[in-house]
Amino acid sequence: MPRQLTLDIRPEPQPTLENFIAGANAELLARLRALALPHAFDAVFLWGPAGCGRSHLLQATRSAAASAGRRVVLLTGEEAGAELPAPPGGLLIVDDVDRLGEEAQIALFRTFNTARLAGLALLLSGPAPPLQLALREDLRTRIGQAIVYQVQPPSDEEKVASLIEQAGQRGLRIDDEVAGYMLRHAARDLPSLIALLDALDDASLERKRPVTLPLLRDTLDRLKREFRA
Repeated sequence: MPRQLTLDIRPEPQPTLENFIAGANAELLARLRALALPHAFDAVFLWGPAGCGRSHLLQATRSAAASAGRRVVLLTGEEAGAELPAPPGGLLIVDDVDRLGEEAQIALFRTFNTARLAGLALLLSGPAPPLQLALREDLRTRIGQAIVYQVQPPSDEEKVASLIEQAGQRGLRIDDEVAGYMLRHAARDLPSLIALLDALDDASLERKRPVTLPLLRDTLDRLKREFRA
């Protein structure tokens, strides 16, 4: 029997500070909510490995700032050049500062020096603590003087709860056994787990079957074969 073809018309959920799993990051989330407001002029640096949620937090803070009527600019380190947009009274967000080129590093150092006078807030992120970043020494020092947070990954229990909740938003029912199997047999970072959940959603629609352990195993096997191809 041929499988039913599906169109992927799921809207991508927009990153918000509310749909981020807080876990041990409650203080960090409160800081970002405050930073998004006008008249907040702190410099904040977030660090953590890929998949920990840094980019989610930066995009969510950008949205919160825009909703609050604050001018906000978000750049990746690779996009930054010799001049950085620094709207007076606004918020400049730079993701992956470890990827800044030499001219962009000089520009960010200058921006640090003038931020207070311009009423500019800074939100930066990278994969490691400031002193371990492969940047100019003067810039590393300035970043180290910011308010620094390590983004704490969610616990396994929080990941399971998030998977079950997001499955429900897709009209799927998964139990603790299925969610636990996903954690044991797939990449454990939350973005990868959500991508697997999307693949399960597709498989459930194509085969007109509920999400069960056999369907999950078949989906994992198929994804592994596609990865090797």
